[in-house]
Amino acid sequence: MLRTHTCGELRINHISLEVTLCGWVQRSREMGGLTFIDLRDRYGITQLVFNMDKNPALCAEAVKLGREYVIRAKGKVAERSNKNPKMPTGDIEILVEELSILNTSKVPPFTIEDNTDGGEELRMKYRYLDLRRQVNRKNLELRHKLSIETRNYLNSQNFIDIETPYLIKSTPEGARDFVVPSRMNPGQFYALPQSPQTFKQLLMVAGFDRYFQIVRCFRDEDLRADRQPEFTQIDCEMAFVTQEDILNTFEGLAKHLFSSVLNIKMDDFPRMSYDEAMSLYGCDKPDLRFGMTFTEITPFMKGKGFRVADDAEYLVGIKADGCAEYSRKQLDELTEYVKRPQVGASGLIYIRYSADGSVKSSVDKFYSADDLAHILKQFGAVPGDLVLILAGAIEKTQKALCELRLEMGRRLNLMKAGEFKPLWVTDFPLLEWDEETKRFYAKHHPFTSPKPEDISLLDTDPQKVRANAYDLVINGTEIGGGSIRIHNKDLQHKMFQVLGFTEEDAANQFGFLMNAFEYGAPPHGGIAFGFDRWSTIFGGGDSIRDFIAFPKNNSGRDVMIDSPSAIKQEQLKELSIKINSEVAR
Repeated sequence: MLRTHTCGELRINHISLEVTLCGWVQRSREMGGLTFIDLRDRYGITQLVFNMDKNPALCAEAVKLGREYVIRAKGKVAERSNKNPKMPTGDIEILVEELSILNTSKVPPFTIEDNTDGGEELRMKYRYLDLRRQVNRKNLELRHKLSIETRNYLNSQNFIDIETPYLIKSTPEGARDFVVPSRMNPGQFYALPQSPQTFKQLLMVAGFDRYFQIVRCFRDEDLRADRQPEFTQIDCEMAFVTQEDILNTFEGLAKHLFSSVLNIKMDDFPRMSYDEAMSLYGCDKPDLRFGMTFTEITPFMKGKGFRVADDAEYLVGIKADGCAEYSRKQLDELTEYVKRPQVGASGLIYIRYSADGSVKSSVDKFYSADDLAHILKQFGAVPGDLVLILAGAIEKTQKALCELRLEMGRRLNLMKAGEFKPLWVTDFPLLEWDEETKRFYAKHHPFTSPKPEDISLLDTDPQKVRANAYDLVINGTEIGGGSIRIHNKDLQHKMFQVLGFTEEDAANQFGFLMNAFEYGAPPHGGIAFGFDRWSTIFGGGDSIRDFIAFPKNNSGRDVMIDSPSAIKQEQLKELSIKINSEVAR
C-alpha cells in the first residue's frame, strides 16, 4: 500500500516511528522557517511539518502545495510542542522527510471545513467535495453502523435477507409510481417499487417465515426535508405471529440500535391508540419530549354570546406553563402564526393567569371572571400559566393546534437534542373517505387486516373499522409502520370491494397475490422503517439529505450529474415512445 497509517490513528505512543501518510491538503501555514500542512483523509487530520533549515528544497516544494492536492508524505512521528486537544491526533506531528504529489487540484468552489462557506445548492453540485467534510463523513459512518447493527440483530432473530425485484408491476394505489418503458414489450411499462409489499407477503406464502431487506424504494411525490424520490427502508415480515409479537420483536430492534449505536439504554416504549393521539396531540405522530396535551372545552365556552365559540364544532386548547407574562406583541405573533395557510386557524383565544392571580383574556367581553376561572380549572392552570385556545371543525382545529403546540415547544426550547421519546401508535382507522372521488382509500395499504372484532362493520359502517396497524414514532417523526396482513382470499376480496375495485381491476393488479392465498397462506404481518429517517434522528440532523451520499434537491434533481435529462430520439424510438417536441427540447 502507498501508506503505512491513516491520518486519524497516530498517537503519542507512536513517537519516533517512521510512517507514510496519504491524503488531501486541507490547509497550510508558514511560520518562520517552518511550513505546517494539515493532511486529511477519511479517518482524520494529521499535521505535517517541513523545516526550511533542515531541508530547504523540500520546504519550498511544500509551500507550493494547494488546497486539496493529493500527496504522500514520509517522515517520523514527533510530539507537538503546541498540542491541539480538539484533534484526536493533536499530540503529535510528522517531521516530513519525503514528499510526493499524487495529484494536483483546482481551487475548490467552497472551503472543505466543518463550517463551510458553500451554500446548499453549490455543495450538492460538487457533492463529491462536500463528502470530504468531516460532518458528512460522520453521517455516512453512522448510517453504515446502523446498517450493520440492524443486520446483526435481525440475523440473531432468524430473519433471512432476500432481495426482491426492482422492475415490477405498476399499481395506481398510493403515491405515484416511477415507470420504466420495456423495449422488448413495446407500449408496456415496469414500475419501480414503492415498497416490496406484495413480494414479502409472497415470501410468507413460500414458507420464509422471517424475511428482511434493507431496500431501495421509489415514490414520485412532492419532496420535503424527510422525503426523497428514492429512499431506503428496513423492510420486514413475519409469519405465524400476532401484532404483539411484531411490536416486541421490533421494539427489540430499536432498543438494540439505541444501545449499540448511541450507547443509550431505553425503557419499554409506551403505546397509544390513534384516537388517543388525535385527542391529546392532534396528530398520529406526537412529540412526547414535552407536555402541553390538548384539553377540549367545547361545553364550557358555548352559550355566552361569543359567536366564534357558539358556531364552532370544537373548542380545544393547550396550557403553556409559566408563559402568562407573554407580551401583546408575542401574543400577536402567535395569532399571526396560527392564521398562516399552512396552519389554517382563523384566530387565537388566549387567557393569561398572571403570577399575582389576576386573569386577563382576549374574550373578557363575553366571559365573566367565574367563567374564565372555570375554564382555567379544566386546564389545571396555576398562576403564571398561559392558555391558548382554537375553535372550528374538529379535524382542522386539531391540526392547527398541533402546529401551535410544536411552535410553542420550539419557542420554549422544550425539544432537547439528544433526548429520545419513542411511542407505538396503534389501532389506526382502516379506511379514509375522499370527498372529491367519493370513495374509500386504505389508510395504510389494501392488504392491511381489520381488527377481527370490526370485520362485520365493513358491510355496515366502514369508517368505524380499525386496522390491525401500528407506527413507531420517535420525537414526532414516524420512523416506521406496519400491520397484520389479510391472508384470507375472501376477506381480501371484500377489502377490494370496499375500496371500489372492480373484479377486473382487482384481478389485473393483484390477481397473483389472490391466487397465492389459495395455496395455504399463513397468518403474517410486518413493518418497514425509514432507514434514512433513523439515520437523521440518531445523527441529530434536520434533513435526510445530510445522511444520503448523493441526494436529490427539493425539485427531485441531481444537480451534480444534471439528472433527470432528455434522452436521444434514437432511444425513444427503440422504446416505442413518442414525445412532444416542445417537451423534448
